[in-house]
Amino acid sequence: MTAHIRPVCAVWVGMVCLVFCSRLSGMKAASICGNAQAECHFLSLANLFDRVIQHSARMHGISNDLHSEFELYFLPSKNQVSRVGRNCHTSNILTPNGKENAQRIEREELTEVIMKLLAAWRDPLWHFHQSVARNHRFNGYGSNKSLEMSDMAHELRKGVQKVVEKMQTLGVISNSVGGLASPEALLAADGSGWRFMKDSDLLYCFRRDSNKIQNYLKILKCRIVPEHGC
Repeated sequence: MTAHIRPVCAVWVGMVCLVFCSRLSGMKAASICGNAQAECHFLSLANLFDRVIQHSARMHGISNDLHSEFELYFLPSKNQVSRVGRNCHTSNILTPNGKENAQRIEREELTEVIMKLLAAWRDPLWHFHQSVARNHRFNGYGSNKSLEMSDMAHELRKGVQKVVEKMQTLGVISNSVGGLASPEALLAADGSGWRFMKDSDLLYCFRRDSNKIQNYLKILKCRIVPEHGC
């Protein structure tokens, strides 16, 4: 009787794994404003900031996980994967160096830096996911995580756009700040330098930039709504 049970159990476990893995691969990043984007209209500015900051923290965490995955699969060249001094395609975007410098610049300027960084990763992250999905040296985990990271960046761009619109409505920043469709943001997104970068370099640069985005969002929130958790 035991001999008959084992094959059945094996089949059952395999089916559960198949269903779970297919669901995992089809998962999309949760929307910052829920199922209805109109919900953002009713959220306070502090609440909106909290949502995009939490979202950016999860996105940066995924980039850290994927970086560890790259080190695992490219162990012979681990030193090459983790080396510093790479020339990222976002290096032409002037970003404040350190917390003190970020706190000194105008709110509008810091907001535009965040938006330019997000716009610059629109296409490279999707390219990165496709490349990882084609690489047979990775398991499904790497492909799923790269897709989730790309989806989360897309949702974060929409969330930050809502924050900007809310700040402008409240008169916190001037209307001179362009959106993600502004010429400045589109110029940052149109750079083609990333097409010549290795996947490991793209991941390194995104991990660096996602950390900047998260920190800049925190600083911007504390400058505008300091009474809420700062």
